[in-house]
Order: sequence, then C-alpha cells, then structure tokens
Amino acid sequence: MSVHTERHGDILVAMADNPPVNALSASVRLGLKAAIEEAAADDSVRAIVIACAGRTFFAGADITEFTKPPVEPLLPQLVDMIEASDKPVVATIHGTALGGGCEVAIGSHYRIAVPSAKLGTPEVKLGLLPGAGGTQRLPRLAGVAVALELVAKGEPISASKAKDAGIVDRLATEGNLLEEAIAFACEVADIRPLPRTSEKSISPDPEAVAAFEKANARRFRGYEAPAANIACVVKASETPFAEGIAFERQQFMKLMFSVQSAAQRHIFFAERKASKIDGIADDIALRPIQRIGVIGAGTMGGGIAMNFLSAGVPVTIVEMQQDALDRGVGIIRKNYEATAAKGRMKPEQVEQAMGLLTPTLSMDDLAEVDLVIEAVYEEMSVKQDIFGKLDAICKPGAILASNTSYLDVNVIAAATKRPQDVLGLHFFSPANIMKLLEIVRGDATADDVLATAMALSKKIRKVAVVAGVCHGFIGNRMLEPRQVEAMKLLMEGATPEQVDRVHVEFGMPMGPFQMADLAGVDIGWHRDPSRIENIRDALAAEGRWGQKKGAGFYDYDDKRQASNSARVAEIIDDFRTKTDTPQREITDEEIVERTLYPIVNEGAKILSEGKAQRASDIDVVWIYGYGWPPYRGGPMFWADIEGAKKIVAGLEKHGFDVAPLLREKAETGGRFNK
Repeated sequence: MSVHTERHGDILVAMADNPPVNALSASVRLGLKAAIEEAAADDSVRAIVIACAGRTFFAGADITEFTKPPVEPLLPQLVDMIEASDKPVVATIHGTALGGGCEVAIGSHYRIAVPSAKLGTPEVKLGLLPGAGGTQRLPRLAGVAVALELVAKGEPISASKAKDAGIVDRLATEGNLLEEAIAFACEVADIRPLPRTSEKSISPDPEAVAAFEKANARRFRGYEAPAANIACVVKASETPFAEGIAFERQQFMKLMFSVQSAAQRHIFFAERKASKIDGIADDIALRPIQRIGVIGAGTMGGGIAMNFLSAGVPVTIVEMQQDALDRGVGIIRKNYEATAAKGRMKPEQVEQAMGLLTPTLSMDDLAEVDLVIEAVYEEMSVKQDIFGKLDAICKPGAILASNTSYLDVNVIAAATKRPQDVLGLHFFSPANIMKLLEIVRGDATADDVLATAMALSKKIRKVAVVAGVCHGFIGNRMLEPRQVEAMKLLMEGATPEQVDRVHVEFGMPMGPFQMADLAGVDIGWHRDPSRIENIRDALAAEGRWGQKKGAGFYDYDDKRQASNSARVAEIIDDFRTKTDTPQREITDEEIVERTLYPIVNEGAKILSEGKAQRASDIDVVWIYGYGWPPYRGGPMFWADIEGAKKIVAGLEKHGFDVAPLLREKAETGGRFNK
C-alpha cells in the first residue's frame, strides 16, 4: 500500500510510502483520501498527521500521469478535502515538499518541518503553475512578494525561511519529526475555528508585483508560464478564493496544452533519459574514483578541477611552468572567494575545497590517480604526446580523458597501449558553471569506463550526454554550419546586429556575433595580421578580439555594453566590394532558414550516423550547452513542432544538402522525438 494509517493515542497518522520521492500518484491520493475519511468516521480521532516514509515528504505530482486518463481524487480535490476536514490536519515535512507536496502542506491546517527541509513550487520550470491551489493559498500565507518568488521563479526555500514567511508553523528537531508532529497535533486538536488557508485575508500589493516583474524581465523573456503564475497571484490578492481558484484552473489548462509546456516537460524527461547508455546494464560494476588529476591550470583546467573539489574529490593539477600554476591556483581561490562573498559558500568551505587541491609541475605525481583529464591546447600532436606519457605513468585501470572539443578521441587513444581506458570528457566553458558534459565514446572505450564517467557526472552535478567520435561531437558539429552561414549572410547584405537580433528574439541568450565577441574573435585565428582572408581575419588583425579588447563585431564601453560599430561596417563593405558579392535585403525569415534549419539538418545526420543515442540527447546538449531556449525544447523537438517538411523546403530554397533522415521525416510526417 502507498499509504497506511496508524494510531498514536487519539492522533491518526497517515504514512505515505511511495519511493523514491513519494510522488503524489493516484494510489497515494487514494490512500490519503481514505485516511481523511477514516478519521472523519472515527469519533475517537482528534487530529490527523500526514507524514512520509523514506527520505522526503511529497516531492511533487507524478507527471507521468499527465498523458494518462485522470484518476480521482485529482490533486486539487484532495487538497480541498484535506482543508475541509473538520479535524485538524498537520503536514509533517522533511526532505522536500515540492509542487503538489507543497500544495498538500499548505492545504493542511498546520505545518511542522525539520530545519533541513525545503519547500517550493517548481512547476513553472515545466511551463506550468501549481494547479491545486498553490497560487491562491501561498499569497494568503506568505504575502504577494514571497508567493511571486516561489511560483513564478520556481526556486525552493528553506524551512526556516518558510517559517519566517508564515508558511511553516513550527520547526522540529532533526530525527524527531514524527514525535514532535504528533505532540503538535495533540496541542491543536481542540482549537477552533480551524485555520483554513483559503479563508485568510490578503491585500493587493501592486508595488511588489511591479518590482518583481522589472527585476525578472530578462529571466522571463519569451516564457509564458511566469506571466500566468504572476497573474494568478495577483488574482488571489484581488478576488475571493473561489474566483481565484477558477482562474488558476483556467490558466493551468491553458499552459498544460501549450507548446511551451510540452517542450519544457520534454527536456525534463530527456535529461533523465540521457543518463541511460544503450547496451550497458544499469548494474555494471564501476571503477572507483577516489582522486583525479587535471593537466592544465588554465581557464578550462581550473574550472574542471573546481567541479571535483566542490564535490569533495581530491585533485592533483599539473602545469609546465610555476607562474602558470600559481596563476591557475590563484584563479580557483578567487572564484571560490567570490562565491563566498555572495553568501553561497562559507569561508571554511572555501578552505576545505582548496585543501583538496595539490598543485604540481610533475606529471609523475599522477601515478596514483584514478582519472586524469587533459585540458591543454587543442593540438593533436600535443595531446598525443601527453597521452603517451600518461600511459607510462598512470596505474593500470586509471581512466584517461581528454577535454578536447573537436579532435578525434580514437587517434588520441591510439597514443596509448590502453585505448579501452580512454574517452573524451568535453566540459563547456566556464567549466565550473556550465551544466553540460559531453562524454565521448571512443571505438575501444570499455563499457565500465563509460558508465563510470556517467556516474561521476552526477556526482559533480553535470548533465551528461554520450556522443560518438566525429569532428565537434554533437554540439560543436551542429554549431559550425550556423557560424558559416552567419558570415555568408554578412557578405550578402545582413548586419551583425540583425543576425543577432533574430537569434535573441528566437530565445537565444545571444546571437553568433555576440557569442564570438564573448568567446574571443581571435579563437582559432592563425595569428598572421598580414594574412586576411575573411571578415574575422580582418577584425583579429586590427586587435578587435571581442569584449576582452573593447572591440570585436561590436564596440564596447568600460561596462562591456555593446554598440554598433562603424568600423566593422566598413570592413564588411570592403570585403563585399573585393569579392564582388551582390547585395540584397536579407529578411529575418531567411536568417532563421539559413542559421537555425542547418542545426536541425546536422542533428539529423548525427542521428543517422549513430553519433548520438537519441534525438532528445541532442536537445539536452543544446539546452544546457548552447543556450537554446528551454521553451522551444531543443532543436530536434523544435523541428517536430516546426515540421520537417517546412524545414526541408527552407533548406532546399538556399541550396543545402538535406540529410536523408530529415527528408524521410518530411515525406512520412515522422517525428524525431516519439
């Protein structure tokens, strides 16, 4: 049974047990309904305690039920039933009370939580809103400002903050929650009238709403769900509860059937699916990883090291020169101290992380590490030399990984006598912040090496996707045609600001030229100012290397605010004249067809070649590594919405070689994501 009841004197405890996170599935809802009815029918029961076994309170609804026929009681009915009980109901919170779990809690008459617990309503991250009264009860408990933070941003708060806000009534001692909840229930058993959240009064707070919308305008740009959540909270402050609930239900159903919510739910499931490696058993024995080595203390190497230090894994970091090593270690400390200054770490945690770091100039100090990650210059001969040395230095069974973003992992592995121990671990910059990790499976990579890397990605809180060996793997391979076409568009009449604007309006954080300025226009440049073969060469030759130099495709002020550049316009016009390129008006539609459709086309080729396990993995790569807007679900999900037929027509219009798989989808009406 998902819920069983037990008597503690005159208190009835309804104990849910639905591992792993006590999702509010149909069986749980039925069990809670039965418990409320049992208490109502028994005059000897004075109060009810709702509690959960395992590691958490209800951590949300069971979203797998969204596509199934509804089973009553639905969550809104259950929450209303709990609140309508004539006997006090005490919600007993540990772990997390998220989404529907939070709504069950605030529908109860009282709430007691351990200090380590968290409460929140993350539905907005699925393109939804808390549809069981959450948008109406939270503002009545905590006020408009706190409710907006919870429902429209979706970030949980600690139990202590929830108590300060009026959401939690009492904090319990860790490890003694149930006993204190039962005692609390005894205290309040005879108090009348019952404190029903729906009956609490609330005043409008237009100033708080305006300030919240202004502060989060950039964060919410393009999304539908935050605005719906805000509207519901405003409604709660302006109308009776019944009217607000009706509005909440209307908004919930509107979002539920929206493309945006479908896209965001797709990514939710895609992220979890990405961790499944085809052909490898879930229970395969993993290699132990107690200490890792990182070769290179530059931006990437330092960022990679921070991931492991933050997870409590000792790191030996190697550089060739003492000044480079000192500089790298100094940047790691500076990054941690900046985090501490923002209140996200304690000073002792900074010292704990730094205490796990061993800087060295000798690769011989990597002899006993379990995993080495090479993060040096993107040059094959350099990497082959390093891996040849590692082969001689590292102990048998140690995993040897390259952070290469383009190069052939099989060729790197061939520099060793243990290609089965070699794979790619492609972190994204800044490596200590970006969530994506491409795990590149070489032809000889052993199954347990791959599985160990996937398990390790979770430990360092990355979202990992398995990629096959090809130039650029998944993400960078798909990015390349966009960059090529963006440059062609400049030659034919578009401007950097127009191309970038189209991408930003699509939902990207920045366009290709803004991205080039941020990353560095000089990346990949041949370093010969006299050799100018394209627009990028011309910019680099003049020292226009991007934001770091105050000039790139745009001009920048001392606050790195961009403005259109007359000099860049001159350079572009000069190249147009030299190459005798005809000029014409470029429409926004053409920019989409020539920069975004080719991303889909390349994704289809990657799938056909087996370089990605599934279409949803490609979507995960682009959401977490390249800024594709989550509300569009990733390029392959977007292709299904846009329609393969339309994409093929757009590609053919501009002379692209259409991927056979994409053409097949267009002809059959098929979808990439089933």
